[in-house]
Amino acid sequence: MPLVIAVDGPAASGKGTIARALARHFGLPHMDTGLLYRAVALNLFRFGGDPANELEAVRACDLSAVSFEDDELRSEIVGSYASRISAYPAVRAHLLDRQRNFAAQAGGAVLDGRDIGTVIAPGASAKLFVTATPEVRARRRLAELTARGMNVHFDEILADIRARDERDAGREAAPLVQAEDAMLLDTSELDVAQAIAAAIALVERHLS
Repeated sequence: MPLVIAVDGPAASGKGTIARALARHFGLPHMDTGLLYRAVALNLFRFGGDPANELEAVRACDLSAVSFEDDELRSEIVGSYASRISAYPAVRAHLLDRQRNFAAQAGGAVLDGRDIGTVIAPGASAKLFVTATPEVRARRRLAELTARGMNVHFDEILADIRARDERDAGREAAPLVQAEDAMLLDTSELDVAQAIAAAIALVERHLS
């Protein structure tokens, strides 16, 4: 039975860092599914498309020309576009098979996103729902963006975090929600090493 680990949670909760660490620990390939939506968003942004237009967002789903190493994928504008276009059922449908095929590979996999445990891999071997308070997540994002030399303000980032949470939880298509069988990990009071250690311990305990 392949080992599939689903890691879900809101923006800047630490789920990506935790998922990558779990992949290293268990020797599994990792997919950051949020990058797929950011890649569509980057396409849309580059050809001047409107994130409020579902048809234009769907046209941007051809990812053949996008490099997943592109630094612009991590920009705030692309993140904002991605949060908006990810609410479109047609966009999610276009990216569904790529994610499910990754999860279904024979050796197992780790995937992180917002609907992994509920939609992409509902039968995953272990599921984590990683969260933190909006204020903590905003401080983390502020530190990350400041380290990149960006001039950003805490209040703006906090407002954006809350807006993304509302969009993610409120959308009709695959809303952000903790799967019934997912283990909750609140990283608000944990540093990176502590969060990773807690995640590994939860998964190992569950598998045993």
